[in-house]
Amino acid sequence: MDISRLPSCVVVILFCIFHCFPHATTGSIVTHLPGFHGPLPFSLETGYVTVDEENGANMFYYFIESEGNPSEDPVLVWFAGGTRCSGLHSLSFQTGPLQFIKKPYNGSLPQLVANVIFLDSPIGTGFSYSSNPKGYDIDDITAGIQVVKFIRKWLMDHPQYLSNPLYVGGHSYAGKMTPYIAELISEGVEAGQKPLLNFKGYVIGNPGTGEWYDSGFFVKFAHGMGIISDQLYQLAQQNCKREYNRSPNKICAEMLAAVNNSLLETNEFHVLEPKCDNGAKSSRFVDGSKRYLSEEDKIGLLQPSEVNSFQCREAAYTLQYYWANENLTRDALHIKKGTVEEWERCNADLPYTHDLPGTIQFHNNLTKKGYRAFVYSGDHDRIIPFLSTQAWVRSLNFSIAEDWRAWYVGGQTAGFTITYSNNMTFATVKGAGHAAPEYKPKECLAMLGRWFSHKPL
Repeated sequence: MDISRLPSCVVVILFCIFHCFPHATTGSIVTHLPGFHGPLPFSLETGYVTVDEENGANMFYYFIESEGNPSEDPVLVWFAGGTRCSGLHSLSFQTGPLQFIKKPYNGSLPQLVANVIFLDSPIGTGFSYSSNPKGYDIDDITAGIQVVKFIRKWLMDHPQYLSNPLYVGGHSYAGKMTPYIAELISEGVEAGQKPLLNFKGYVIGNPGTGEWYDSGFFVKFAHGMGIISDQLYQLAQQNCKREYNRSPNKICAEMLAAVNNSLLETNEFHVLEPKCDNGAKSSRFVDGSKRYLSEEDKIGLLQPSEVNSFQCREAAYTLQYYWANENLTRDALHIKKGTVEEWERCNADLPYTHDLPGTIQFHNNLTKKGYRAFVYSGDHDRIIPFLSTQAWVRSLNFSIAEDWRAWYVGGQTAGFTITYSNNMTFATVKGAGHAAPEYKPKECLAMLGRWFSHKPL
């Protein structure tokens, strides 16, 4: 297995940012996992870091060491979306080195294979916990502060990585939180807080912002994808005055309802994928500024979906559910007994307050300070259409360093990209949905690897 092909041989800390918070500042080495035969072909550490001593709130993480040059390669701290979706999903289905073999569940453990294409993946969250229930009452501001606390404590416990370039990243709702977390880190650097972090920048994919852009382009996206007719698009434009995230009049409301009805005929994560019975807790259509939050209500949210056909990727999520809740798996991952009764891919039952109204301002602040920023979007994602992301990136009014062009993998167009003078790069991933690495792992591996290596896409 050629693990050296991992993107820029990035060192990755993978954990869940929004559910809970693991325990000690020391980790345990994982050498074997149920369903994978033989020793793992990569270095995996799991552990807990206490981020709220008063409530005993402990954040769980998975750490995969670079197979390149660990002492110099970047350290990437990656957050799952949600707000409370597990990083284990990212590890297994998006940017991690593990993959579930898609076979019907027969009562035995699903088999795993190592994914040696990339090591740049988020992981963890479902196994984070709080001893006091008050520790689960989290908001955006608190979540960001606790993540920064985690990073500082983890690096103090792993001082060999303190001098490595540090990046943070995430997708979906974590794409909203990441620039805020990056801003907190930058403020700590400026204040000379110890340990001094070698912070370099951040990465966000299919990102929410908490601002009107998130829901302001779904009508234009639907028209461009052939989901609604020219006539409906024109009527919506005329009667809504392009204010699609609200209904300024009755006719506009009717037009938007018609658009939503057509959108409901498609898979919101990827408009070309089959629309399957996902067994989610809620199937309501989420619109307005909270469109990207629908991850909490979609696709195998709390209980496994009994999907018969493996043409639906949700079927593999069921395997993940059974695997994560096996005692053998928990023992292998060194999960503390009695802390998490049932692992869930996403958890919408715990309290969470969205008190960070928008984060675009942080992009402006951070890039002006010289930090690098990489923003990417799957071009078939309708939860956060690439048009929305492209619009807020342009609103920053950065001058163009390299104009819009195609980027390639294996001699084929993998997407399109533009680079701005303020250290920001935006890219689309052709044929990808929400989130892009789940649909186009090889292309995203190449894309991220080039960016971390300071090479053109």
